Amino acid sequence: MLLSMTGFGSAQLETDAYTVSIELKSLNSKSLDLSLRIPRGLSDKELEIRNIISKSLVRGKINLTIEVSRNKANATRSKINTELLKQYYQELEQAATALNAPTQDLFRLALHMPDVLQTEAADEPKTEEVAWEQVAPLLTQAIHNFNTFRADEGKALTNEIVSYIDRIRILLAEVDKHDPTRVEHIRQRIQGHLQEISSSEAFNQNRFEQEMIYYIEKLDIAEEKVRLVNHLHYFTETVYLPEPTGKKLAFISQEIGREINTIGSKANDATIQHLVVEMKEELEKIKEQLNNIL
Repeated sequence: MLLSMTGFGSAQLETDAYTVSIELKSLNSKSLDLSLRIPRGLSDKELEIRNIISKSLVRGKINLTIEVSRNKANATRSKINTELLKQYYQELEQAATALNAPTQDLFRLALHMPDVLQTEAADEPKTEEVAWEQVAPLLTQAIHNFNTFRADEGKALTNEIVSYIDRIRILLAEVDKHDPTRVEHIRQRIQGHLQEISSSEAFNQNRFEQEMIYYIEKLDIAEEKVRLVNHLHYFTETVYLPEPTGKKLAFISQEIGREINTIGSKANDATIQHLVVEMKEELEKIKEQLNNIL
């Protein structure tokens, strides 16, 4: 089954302190083009990450992002400005004494005065908090989800490409059906010309027969039809192989195009020429979709 070159996969691990998120995206590319965005604490694992990706994803312009963020509950912390609290408390105490007012709530009042409680962002998770042993299985899960996405997209591409191949088969059957009529028309034209020139004194029967045999062989498309059938069959078989087959299918499509072009150049018949044009259209659709195949 075909796999799409484009894909997306993600995985996430959440702890009490932090969240690790991994995201994989890919676009079409003739080779593996890997771009990484990872935390500094995992920079020593970059080569290992690249090896894991290259063994699993084969081809494509792939972007991998690993992000580590502190959870909301731990994202901020409050800090008491002790000096300012002390200053507020002393001022409130002095005012209460001067006014002969109760002093039991002075600390609470001072604590809620402006700028006493200061909120600041917590430090990012330290390297030792985010262990590779936690990230590695998460990366494996993201790759699995990514490949699942590719497989789902590949199913749709498989159905589409196979439908184009089936259409070429139908058109080739029409060529085969019309071929006897084409051959008969050629024979009639040759016979007509033969009658015109046979009366000439310069006419050489043996030479004429040799040239006609050569001419008829040049117009014969039987071998091309057989080879095209074989190529179409091989293409369909290759589509359903378990391994990535995008490059192999591209090579087979070139052979299919070569046979179609040869049939068109040798046919010398308007009806078959029209059928050849339609086959070329279907083949172009196949080639366009093969750019999206792994």
